[in-house]
Amino acid sequence: MTTLNEIVEQISLEVKQNDVAVAAAADMEVLEAVNMAITRNIASFSLFDEEAKLKGMISEHFPHLLNHPKVRLVNVKGAVQAANAAVKSVFVKDSNVLMKGHIPTAVLLKAVLNEDYGLRTGNILSHVAAFEIAGFNRLIFVTDAGMNITPDLMQKAQIIRNAVQIARSTGIEIPVVAPLAAVEVVNPAMQATLDSAALTAMNRRGQITDCIVDGPLALDNAISTIAAEHKGIMGATAGKADILVVPNIEAGNILYKSLVYFAKAKVGGVIAGAKAPIVLTSRADSAESKLFSLALAIKSSAIE
Repeated sequence: MTTLNEIVEQISLEVKQNDVAVAAAADMEVLEAVNMAITRNIASFSLFDEEAKLKGMISEHFPHLLNHPKVRLVNVKGAVQAANAAVKSVFVKDSNVLMKGHIPTAVLLKAVLNEDYGLRTGNILSHVAAFEIAGFNRLIFVTDAGMNITPDLMQKAQIIRNAVQIARSTGIEIPVVAPLAAVEVVNPAMQATLDSAALTAMNRRGQITDCIVDGPLALDNAISTIAAEHKGIMGATAGKADILVVPNIEAGNILYKSLVYFAKAKVGGVIAGAKAPIVLTSRADSAESKLFSLALAIKSSAIE
C-alpha cells in the first residue's frame, strides 16, 4: 500500500521543480502547511497577499521563511487581486499548482473560470479525496464531496475520469471504481442505481477508460470482500474498490466527514479537471491534511 506520507517522500526525492501559487496566503494554517512542505522538500511557493500583512505573519511565526529561496512574496491588494494573480501564475506556467488561502472559494473559482487567463478545459471540475484508513490495505478515493451538487450521468462520467487520473498518479494502474447506491440491483425508482448501471456499461464499451467500473454497489460491498461474498456478489473486483463515486454532494460530505471524524482517517484532497490541480482545503483541515493535499496535487500535476 502506498501511504500519503510515502507520496510526500516520493515527491521529495524527485528532481522536478514544483511551484505552488497560493491565493491570499496570510493565514496561519496555510503558512504552517507551506512550512511543512518546504521542510519536507516537496515544493517552492509563490505567496500572493498584501505584503505588509504577509511579512508580519511570517516574521512572527515562521521567521526562517523570510528571504527563503523557496518562498516568493507577491504584493497584491485584496482577495480578488490575489486570486487573479495566483491563477495567472499557473496560466503562464510560473506555477504548476494552485492553492486556496484565506479567500472565499467563489472568488478563487471565478478567477479559475476566467475566459482570458483561467484554467478551464471544458471538463467538469470535481473534488477528489484520498483517504488512508486504519485496517485498509489501500488508499480509498472519494468523489465528489465538494463541488457538484447533483451530477447527472455525463457529469458522473467526467467525475470518474478526473478521479481515475488522480488515482493513477499515485501508482494505481487500473483503479476499481464503484458508483455507490443504497442497493446492488437496478431499481427504476432509484436514480443512483440507473446511473451506476449506465456508467458500468460505458466503461465496458470503452467510453470510460483506464479503470474498471462496477456498480451499483452499496458501500459495504464496494470495500469489503467479505460483505460482497455474503451478498453473493462475485467477481475479481467485488469488495476491492479504489474509488467511491457518491450519488450527490450530501452523501459525499457525510462520507468524507465520517471518515475524518469517526475513523480518524488521514486525508488529502484536490480539485481535478482544470489545466492544473487546485488545492481547495477548509480552514477546519489540519496542517497535515493540507500537506497531503499539496502532495496529491503535485503528484497529479506531473501527468496533466
